[in-house]
Amino acid sequence: MEFYWTIVIVIVSILAFVLIITFLAGIKITMEYERIVVFRFGRYKRTLGPGLVYVTPFVESARKVDLRIITQDIPRQEVMTKDNIPVLANTVVYFKVERPADAVIKIENYVYAVRQYTQAALRDTMGTMELDQVLIERDKIAQDIREIVDKETSEWGIDIQGIKIQEIELPGEMKRAFAKQAEAEREKRAAIIQSEGELKASQNLADAAENLSKQKGALALRTLQTIRDIAQDPSEKIVIFMPNDISEGITDAVKKVTK
Repeated sequence: MEFYWTIVIVIVSILAFVLIITFLAGIKITMEYERIVVFRFGRYKRTLGPGLVYVTPFVESARKVDLRIITQDIPRQEVMTKDNIPVLANTVVYFKVERPADAVIKIENYVYAVRQYTQAALRDTMGTMELDQVLIERDKIAQDIREIVDKETSEWGIDIQGIKIQEIELPGEMKRAFAKQAEAEREKRAAIIQSEGELKASQNLADAAENLSKQKGALALRTLQTIRDIAQDPSEKIVIFMPNDISEGITDAVKKVTK
């Protein structure tokens, strides 16, 4: 009889231990940025979290979903513009899960789906624009892609936070053509600036000459300043300075002799 009760106690102890372990297995801890989608016998039951939650073992199954913003790098791909010029574009998409149940039930892999939709939207958007627009209107392209992808993925409980075009790379021959064009533009601008400077300098010289001719003795003073500047050069030279009155008298005498 004692052996019988011993067996019963052992069995009850084992069952109690199993029940305790099974109960403890259903206790789960979720972080503030996590939610648990619970299914009972394959049917959606509820969404739990954050904090300490309980999922009934063997009856219910759970899938954890992260609610933080996900940064997904879109691989570089070749896109043909409207004017048939191939470019390489690299994009980054930022998105988050707003409705965990829809993200689990309505789509198998929402991260992969968002990446594929972004790639397709990038090709479709840039394919309707010429190369000049693509290079200038990056922000507009990113906004158009965001609207397209957000509209398609909103049904899955996904919110597209933003899309950034990191890089647009041109073919080698296009790079060389743009470099030549930029160099020609720089040379043209330099020639214009130089010609404008020469024109301004000639106008200043003309104004200075006119002012000197109007002031008596101003030309002689300017001549003395020029002689002083020449004398500072150590090279050997002979400077013959003739007053203005004498030079004018010689000029008048030459004119009379000539007549």
